[in-house]
This record gives sequence, structure tokens and C-alpha cells, in this order.
Amino acid sequence: MSGSSLATSINKISGNSQTVRDDQVAVEEPLEIRLGFETDSGRTESSVSITMRTPGDDAELAIGFLFTEAIIQSAGDIALVKHCGPAAPDSGNHNVIRVELESGVNVDLERMQRHFYTTSSCGVCGKTSLEALRTCGAAQQTDIATRFSKAVVTALPERLRAAQATFAATGGLHAAAAFNTAGELVACYEDIGRHNAVDKVVGELLSQGLIPATELGLIVSGRASFELMQKAVMAGMPLLAAVSAPSSLAIELAREFNVTLVGFLRGDTFNIYAAEERIA
Repeated sequence: MSGSSLATSINKISGNSQTVRDDQVAVEEPLEIRLGFETDSGRTESSVSITMRTPGDDAELAIGFLFTEAIIQSAGDIALVKHCGPAAPDSGNHNVIRVELESGVNVDLERMQRHFYTTSSCGVCGKTSLEALRTCGAAQQTDIATRFSKAVVTALPERLRAAQATFAATGGLHAAAAFNTAGELVACYEDIGRHNAVDKVVGELLSQGLIPATELGLIVSGRASFELMQKAVMAGMPLLAAVSAPSSLAIELAREFNVTLVGFLRGDTFNIYAAEERIA
């Protein structure tokens, strides 16, 4: 099994009729992220996350995850990213990726053990307080002058949907995209886990030297949770837009860090929950 979708046979029921047909479903497989780093006694390796994801763009996912969890501070911390052995679908190694850090990069293993357990449904669990984010060096967005027009914001869902090739085939993936003030999608990814899609976006931006992304917004195809807002804050993005509802903690986090939070973005209507001054 490889790629982002898989052919399967289904029985389709419509009223009193039943037909057998082929269909496409989204692929879900585990990805283990292993971290190689230097300690006082030499190089070592530690497994830091196992997440259910859609195969593909694993390097961006791993890099984005490590950055939004404050394990790395910049792309310069990374020496190498590679799958562990041949990445052929039948080898099993395409589900294990190793990120080697440069010498001198400090790693807080105790923090990783406290916070890192991920699934495709809930993201990084255990982060139920804002204090965890305050101690990661996340910055207030108060001084960011970037503004987005209403026309740009309302056009985003259609542009995001047009970029979701696998969703069109399967109906089973979330999407996330970074966009500029002209409404152009700078980085766009799909994944069965909404937090994974965001990590892939952040991973690409970090690799391109676009972090902190103070001139870019983030749009997600589902709801706006605390985890997604946390990732936007860590990436320095001044706006998070969601086509569905935000959670109470996402709103609290947005107001704490002055990130514009848009929810229920559908057609020409949307709600603003924080920092409304960035919507022109």
C-alpha cells in the first residue's frame, strides 16, 4: 500500500438498489519519527512520536512537528532527514523517518516524554494549558502589521478545495495551507490528521526560510483546535482561518497571543473570535 489513496471494492446502496463498484479511500499508516542527537556520552537516538498519517511528505511532517513542539529552533538545527532504510512500501521502512540534528543542539528528553503522544484524531495530547506554550518561546503577535482583506479571506475555502486532489477522490482527508495577503497558497498539504497537514505546511515553510511566517496566514479545512492554534503561534503566523468551529481553548490562545482567529468561513460569511483588526 502506497500513495495517498487506495482502490477498494464497495457495495453502494441507493434506495432499493445495490451496486458493486470500485472506490478510492484515503491511506492511513503510522509514521515513527526518530531523533538522532548528541549527548555528553556521544550520539544517540530516541523515538519521539508515532502518528497516524497519510504517506508522503514525511520529511516536511517530521520537520514541522519538531519545530512546532520546540525541539528545534530553525532549519539549521537539522543535519539530515531520511527514511530508515529502503523506502519501498513493502519494506516497512517507509513508515520510520530519522531526523539527525547538528552537533551542539540541545534536546530536552524529559519534555518529549511528558508531551509527545500523537494520533490522527487528537493531535498532541496533554497540552491543556497555555503555560506549556508560554515556556516554549512563542511570541506575541501584537506588533505584526500584516492585514488581510475580506475578499481574500472569503475566497480561501474554494482555493483550498481546488488544491485538494486526494480529497476530491476520497472525501477522507483534511487540508491546510499557508497563504499570502494576495490570497495565493504558498504551501498546501493534505493528511488524514489535521495536525499533520499543518505540520507539513510549517515544515515546508521552515525549509524555505519563511519562519517566522509573519506575512502569511493559515487556513484549515476543519475545526480550529488548540493544537492547530499552537502550531500557528509557533510558526509566527498572525491569522488562522477555519471552515468550521474553533474550540474554547483555541479562542483563549488566539486572544492571549493576539492571533486573528476566523471560524465558520463559508461563502461570504465568517466569524472573527480574536484580533479583528487584521481583517481589512
